[in-house]
Order: sequence, then structure tokens, then C-alpha cells
Amino acid sequence: MKTNRLKADLCVVGGGMAGLCCAIAAARQGIKTVLVHDRAVLGGNASSEIRMWVCGAHGKDNRETGIIEEIVLENFYQNKGLKFPIWDSVLYEKAICEPNLTLLLNSGCFDAVMDNDRIVSIKAWQSNAETFHVVEATYFADCSGDSILAPLSGAEYRYGREAKREFDETIPPDEADKKTMGMSCLFQIRQTDHPVEFIKPEWAYTYKTDADLPHKGHENGPLANFWWIEVGGEWDCLHDTDRCRDELLKIAYGVWDHMKNQGDHNVENWELEWIGFLPGKRESRRYVGEYIITQNDVEAEGKFQDIVAYAGWTMDDHFPAGFYYTEGHSTIYHPAPSPWGLPLRCMISKNIRNLTFAGRNISVTHAALSSSRVMATCAILGQALGTAIAQAVKENVDVRDVHIPTLQKTLMDEDCYIPWHDREVSPLTKSALCSHEVVRNGKYRGEENLWQGTAGEEITYSFEKATKISQIRLVFDSNLNRNYRNMPCNYPLEEKIIKLPDTIIKAYRIEGVGENGEVFSLEMENNHQRFVKHFVDWQVKKLRFVPISTWGCDTFRLFGFEIS
Repeated sequence: MKTNRLKADLCVVGGGMAGLCCAIAAARQGIKTVLVHDRAVLGGNASSEIRMWVCGAHGKDNRETGIIEEIVLENFYQNKGLKFPIWDSVLYEKAICEPNLTLLLNSGCFDAVMDNDRIVSIKAWQSNAETFHVVEATYFADCSGDSILAPLSGAEYRYGREAKREFDETIPPDEADKKTMGMSCLFQIRQTDHPVEFIKPEWAYTYKTDADLPHKGHENGPLANFWWIEVGGEWDCLHDTDRCRDELLKIAYGVWDHMKNQGDHNVENWELEWIGFLPGKRESRRYVGEYIITQNDVEAEGKFQDIVAYAGWTMDDHFPAGFYYTEGHSTIYHPAPSPWGLPLRCMISKNIRNLTFAGRNISVTHAALSSSRVMATCAILGQALGTAIAQAVKENVDVRDVHIPTLQKTLMDEDCYIPWHDREVSPLTKSALCSHEVVRNGKYRGEENLWQGTAGEEITYSFEKATKISQIRLVFDSNLNRNYRNMPCNYPLEEKIIKLPDTIIKAYRIEGVGENGEVFSLEMENNHQRFVKHFVDWQVKKLRFVPISTWGCDTFRLFGFEIS
């Protein structure tokens, strides 16, 4: 068999939202990165293979920004009908267009070469190309969800639920066990203009009455992706995945048969368009890192010195029995603050020196995992980790020893939000005379931090003498409180077209005037991003931002206009 050998600064294993954002962030920071993924498409639970929309922190102005917001906005721009295969291509595009990033799809990691407490290389099998890939790297980031590098490297990990007394938590059971949250095979339905017959497969289950589905909300609606069809928490969620899939399919087809053929559920004209044959997992191995986040840390808001990301989902405790839980609703939603902070230490292995991780497998207890596991949180964890590793590589220090304020600044420079931290704007931005102070206050969410202009208004910077400008940094308003998701769970006949947030400034011009009246200018006609950087080489005494049009909003909304 063919063997392909690669060397990199960072090898990321797993191309879900955490791994993708980790790899992109590292590559953009200038280090050579390889992303190894065992599926044909990127995105993990968000991909067309599983089809869960990207969830994140609750609460006003808490939507995750940075790379994940860039991806979501690109999807709204390219994918007007919000079709999952196009979403796949958006994710693929983000990976292949990074010059420092090598993407290996259909490549399952199965071996690691060790040198004492360091990983030297990993080996992956690319089935469609019948090729072994050996990737040697300085750092490895396991974003596989299942923590495949843990058993291969000897890294410490946890599995299942801790006992209440271990960390003085209230959510876990009295005694520790090996039970987890279960898996789900989602399905999608589409409305037609005519009745559609459904014939249940013989091997699927039958649910004749609503009493056969207690506490199982099977109404059609905008949130009806049937996530509650969940099993496997009482089984081995690693080695019983196919068993789970088989059981989930029997249930899913049975539920749809019930909705179509057993009583009136108002789905006469709806058809089953797609059903997932790859279960989406919520929990499996969790690494033991330099720090283990507990329920108590969540409830205390996670105000760590080395905070680099945040979460804000509820601590939703899915009972391991899932669909077969008979004592009431199968999930308890324990409140959690939003946001609460996530430290870099929870992404660094306790005992393997160059092993890191991001996603649902970070160093948390079962209880804390229930709030940190959702994909937008995983995405910003990935961006934080990729950025931290790049800083470590460039500074030639261990990732444990990176300068945290520098890392936080770099992340905020890339439009990541770090709670309780304001971004320090550039000295040039601060020293210039500015017509609207709000655009240089270092805060990029909340109405109070917005410049809102009308036609004919502009923002200007003035300098005492001609000043060199090399970068112009803009942060637009992408409506962080929008209530629609990146992808739908069903498709009604009269589809609601999800457009780009109308608050984004679509067209604008930036003009500079030099010492002798010379004019510098750049113009954007089709901006669809929240965060934009322009690189220029101008000597100017005056600089102005002139908005021209939006994607629908009748005012021009801008958080940041900065220069360096």
C-alpha cells in the first residue's frame, strides 16, 4: 500500500466544528497545519451526515463570533435555500482555501508513535485512496469527539458519570458509573402540495397511539428534528455505535409511521426526505487536562485567569436510557449562567506533553460537559486552541507557557469574544482624532457600542501629519440576537428564505487624503461578513469610512473602525 508522509507544526485529528476552526485558526496564524478527518465531509454533527444545527450560548449578545460566525454568514450568502450539501461545500471551501492547511478527508487515525510522554506521529488510513498517511508534528490536537488519541497515546481520560461526592456536584448520581448521554439519528421532512403515502419498513417499530410515545413531542414544527430519539447511554457508546444506529432507525421510522398513519398529526402532505445513518454523539471519552471543569465552575461563571472561550448552554442532563426512560421527560435542563468562561488549561493533556484537544472531549466532568458540548462552543474552543498552539510554535515555548494576555488579545483581534475583557485598540487608533468615539472603544456587541448612521453620514480619522496606514479593521453588526439557525430541520412548502442579516453594511468606500491632496480609495460592493480587514499602504492626513448600502436595514450600523 502507498504511504504518504507529512510534517507539520500542528496535526488536528477530527474535522467537526472544533477541529475545522482549530485548523483554520492555526493556519491563519502562519503555522503549517494538517487536518485529518475520517469522513467524506467536514462538520461532524453539523454535516449533511447528521444534520444538527449549530447551537451555542443563550442570552442577549452572546452569539459566538470569530471563525464560526464567518462560516455561518458565508453559508447564508452562498446557500440561499439552506441545503445541507451546500453547507458541506462551504465548510470544505474554508479548509481548502487556507494556504497553510492540508486537508485529508476519509482518513481515519488508528495509530500513534510515542517517544515517552510525547506523540511523534500519527497514522491514518485513507480508504478511498488506499493510502496510509503518516503525519509528524510538533503538536497534536484531538478534536475527534471520541478522543481517539487517548487510547493510542496513553493519555488520561474519563468516561461516564462521576459520583456526586467526587467534585461536590449535585447533578451526577450518588455513585459513579459508565453511563453517558445517548446518540440520535435525526431525520428531515419536506412538505408537498399533495398527500404523500408512507409505508413503514417491516423491521421498524410500530407505535399505534400517543400513549406509546409518552413525553415524546412528535409534533411537526421549526424545531422538530426529533433529537429526543436517543439511545445508547446505557450501552458502550464507542463500540456499540452500529447497534445504536440499528435501534435508532427502527424507532425513527416507527415514529414517522405513527405521525403519518396512526392518528391525525397534520403531516398528510409531508414526506420523509432524509434520515441519518450515522448517529450523532453527545458524549464519550473526555480527556483529563491540566484542569477539570466542574459543575461548580460553571455555576461560578468560570472567571479563570486563562479564559480563552466561553459557553452558555444549559446543563441539560440527558438520562442514559434516553428514548426508553419511563419516569417522565428524559432530559432535565439545569440552569447555567451565560456566558461562563473556559480556560486554556482544560484543553491541554495532563500527561502527554504535546497533546491538546477541543470540542466535546475537553477536560470537564459529565455535569459540566452538558453545558460545554454544543457546537458553537466547540468551534470557539477550536479557534482558541489553534491560536494558542500557533503562538507557542512561533515563540518556541510550550503551549502551557504561552503568555495568556497576548493570546487573549490575538483572539479578540480576530473578533472572538472573551467575557469580561475589552480589546485594546491600536495606539494609532487611539491617538488619531476621530469623529465618532464609539467605533474605537474596543467593544463589539450591544446597542450602546454601535455607531448608527444614515445616508450622507461618515466616520473620519484625522492626523496632524501624513501617517502611514497599513491595516483597516472593520466590525459590522451581523445581528447577534437573530433567532434563526444556520440550517433548518424541516422544509415547509412555503419556505422562509433565510437571508443575510439586514444589519450588515453591504457596500462601502474607504477614502484617504494625503499630505499633498492625493487620494487613496478602496470600495467594497458585496460585503457579507461581520469582520473585515483591509491591508493597504497609504500615507494619509485624513481617513474616512463612507457607507453606501446595507442588506436591508435603513440605518448603517458599525461596531468598529480601527487603523494600524
